[in-house]
Amino acid sequence: MAQADILTVTLNPAVDVATTVPQVIAGPKLRCGPPRFDPGGGGVNVARAVCKLGGAATALVAVGGAMGDRLLALLAGEAVPALPVAVSGETRQSFAVTDASTGGQFRFSVPGDVMTTPDADALLSAIVAQAPPDGYLVISGSVAPGLPDDFLGQIVAAISAKVIVDTSGKPLDLLIRQPQTPLHLLRIDQAEAEQAAGHAMPALSDSVDYAAELVARGVADHVITGHGADGSVMVSNHDRFICHPPSVQERSKIGAGDAFVGAATLALARRSSPSEALQRGVAAASATVETEGTALCQQSDAEVRFGECKVERI
Repeated sequence: MAQADILTVTLNPAVDVATTVPQVIAGPKLRCGPPRFDPGGGGVNVARAVCKLGGAATALVAVGGAMGDRLLALLAGEAVPALPVAVSGETRQSFAVTDASTGGQFRFSVPGDVMTTPDADALLSAIVAQAPPDGYLVISGSVAPGLPDDFLGQIVAAISAKVIVDTSGKPLDLLIRQPQTPLHLLRIDQAEAEQAAGHAMPALSDSVDYAAELVARGVADHVITGHGADGSVMVSNHDRFICHPPSVQERSKIGAGDAFVGAATLALARRSSPSEALQRGVAAASATVETEGTALCQQSDAEVRFGECKVERI
C-alpha cells in the first residue's frame, strides 16, 4: 500500500530490559527470569510499530558506546532501517520488572548521558538533511539532558515535513507556551495536559476544551489527548472525535503510547482520515498492552482491535 515517507527521531533512546520475579521484596536478592531485550525510546518504538503494522519507517537515533551498538543490532534484528547519529556518552538502559505474585509491573528509567553542543549540532544537521520534505517526521520520547529546551522548535522551524510530536517536560511546555510553526499533530496524555494547563481536568470535556485551545493558538493542526481506558480524543479546527478502546487483558503498558503514534502516523501517511488515524492508534495501543514486557503489538492483533474500537464525533 502506498504511503508517504516516515522518519522518526529519538533523542534519548534506550535498550529496554524486561524480566519477572516471583515477588518483589526489599532486602533479599531477587532472582529474575530470563531477560527480554528490545530497542527502545519513543521514536524507535514508533518506527518499530510502523514496521510491525506493515508500513515503512526509518529511525534516526542518537547512539553512543557499546549500548548504542547493542541498540542498533536489536533494530537490525527487527529489520527496522536506522540512521545512527554518533553522540558522546553511553546509550542508556531502561528496566521493567513484573511481580509474578501480583502481576504488577515496576518500571525504572535512568537518564541519558549529558549531550554536548557538538552533539546537538550533529543531531540537528542530520535531522534537517534526512527529514522527508513531503512526508512525516515523528519526534517521540524524552529529550536528552544537555540539549536546548527549544531543540524541538529548532527542528520544526528548519524542515518542511509534517511534524508529529509526543514528548513531555520542558520541551513540551515550550512548544505549547511559545508556538511558532504549527505542528501537524501533538499527542499528550491527561497528566501532561494538566501540567501544561496548570490545573486539573476532571472531566473529559475539560481535555477537549484544552485541546481546542491549543489548536486555536496555533500549537498544532490536530491535538490528541489520551485518557487510557477511557479512550482518546482528537481535536482539529473542523472536527472533534473520541475513540473508545475495547476491554482487554492488560499485561504491560510499555510501548502502548508509541504504538498509538506509530499506527496513527502510518494511517495518515496512507492518506486515511484523521478519525481513522485515531481509531488505528487506539487499536494498536490496545493490542500492545496485551503483550508481555517490552513487546509491541502484532499487525493481526491490531486489526482485530481496530474492528472493536468505536469512534464518535463529539
